[in-house]
Amino acid sequence: MPRLALYAFVVCALSAAAAVVSFVQGSWLGVLWVLVAGLSSNMCWYYVRRARLNR
Repeated sequence: MPRLALYAFVVCALSAAAAVVSFVQGSWLGVLWVLVAGLSSNMCWYYVRRARLNR
């Protein structure tokens, strides 16, 4: 897995966990964390596909 894809995956996992914690605490900031998780997930898939095509 390329390094940038790994970083994006870590950000995705951490932001998903932050969204869960935020929603459990009753805060609507979880919506922003969900958006960050979606963006970083798309970045992860982009870097993985780009690395496969460049082989």
